[in-house]
Amino acid sequence: MLPNTGRLAGCTVFITGASRGIGKAIALKAAKDGANVVIAAKTTQTHPKLQGTIYTAAEEIQAAGGKALPCVVDVRDEQQISDAVEKAVEKFGGIDILVNNASAISLTNTLETPTKRVDLMMNVNTRGTYLTSKACIPYLKKSRIAHILNLSPPLNLNPLWFKQHCAYTIAKYGMSMCVLGMAEEFKGEIAVNALWPKTAIHTAAMDMLGGSGIESQCRKVDIIADAAYCIFKKPKSFTGNFIIDENILKEEGITNFDVYAVTPGHPLLPDFFLDEQPETVIKKMESHGADPELKKEKLPPPPKPCSGAVEETFRIVKESLSDDVVKATQAIYQFELSGEDGGTWFLDLKSKGGNVGYGEPSDRADVVMSMSTDDFVKMFSGKLKPVVAFLSGKLKIKGNMALAIKLEKLMNQMNARL
Repeated sequence: MLPNTGRLAGCTVFITGASRGIGKAIALKAAKDGANVVIAAKTTQTHPKLQGTIYTAAEEIQAAGGKALPCVVDVRDEQQISDAVEKAVEKFGGIDILVNNASAISLTNTLETPTKRVDLMMNVNTRGTYLTSKACIPYLKKSRIAHILNLSPPLNLNPLWFKQHCAYTIAKYGMSMCVLGMAEEFKGEIAVNALWPKTAIHTAAMDMLGGSGIESQCRKVDIIADAAYCIFKKPKSFTGNFIIDENILKEEGITNFDVYAVTPGHPLLPDFFLDEQPETVIKKMESHGADPELKKEKLPPPPKPCSGAVEETFRIVKESLSDDVVKATQAIYQFELSGEDGGTWFLDLKSKGGNVGYGEPSDRADVVMSMSTDDFVKMFSGKLKPVVAFLSGKLKIKGNMALAIKLEKLMNQMNARL
């Protein structure tokens, strides 16, 4: 862990989405120096699934040694942003650091993302970051520290990061484009940078995306807080950078990253938008037709599969089908499996009673899933969560993402028998 130096004593840090998770972790790190922290977030009452409010966060900040100002702020509301900035300046005399952390996420493809959800992501991520920055900049220009830090990724234009969740990527990249533009616009006056984790970070949002058990593949929010603290120590000339948490901490001399792991020694899930994992490199090769496995998948399937774990899995799935399952699902799934016992398989949950089989379904599939046979068996037996498989690149999904998510419920019913 990175020790505090006291550099932020008396500084005012304005953080959006600071009632929990990464935002609160950055707030507590600054509070240990004796900083003033403005908690600009929406939550005023305890949520059954999301712990923390702006008031409980304020209590923790004060207990850590800082001063706190909880402000009710929905970053979609320009007036609420302006009011919070005015209160911060009135109470603390100015603003030295802005952290644009508030964010909305929906990992859905174009046809399955409602307009309301698109608007939410654009308005919170891109527009909210822009408006909060705009409101704080006049005061940041007067500060001797003057930092804006956006929790957003490097601008990676690999199509992989667009095809499954185009709207989310556009909204998140909008935050990064604010870094690109504002760093140049306010060069010499304000340092504007982006920070992004190398691995998944354990937060309430990650629990909802990945389900129980996902935390073992994550790092704690402390690594982002320490990385942010490193950035705040930099001069104003350190600007326009897209920083990965692990990289900047290595530059600070940190070598033991197990201290940041929720489960030390456990394999970690890579985060979005980074091309450092083998699965991602393979996908990039595939887009240019360079992957031999891709060519193999285009060959006609053999007349019948070899017996094995995949066939046994489908046998058990077939025994578990019922009219109720079909009625609740109403989808046809096609599986393109590579490796031994692979090939094309289908699961028909539209026809009466349901059906499974080898080869393509008689009607067009609503969802096509591509993965290895080993990962397929692990997924249906509960040893590999579908969300984890998808995020790590082990599972490719084409078609209706909402129906793909429905399949997970059926998998959960299979787990005890597989």
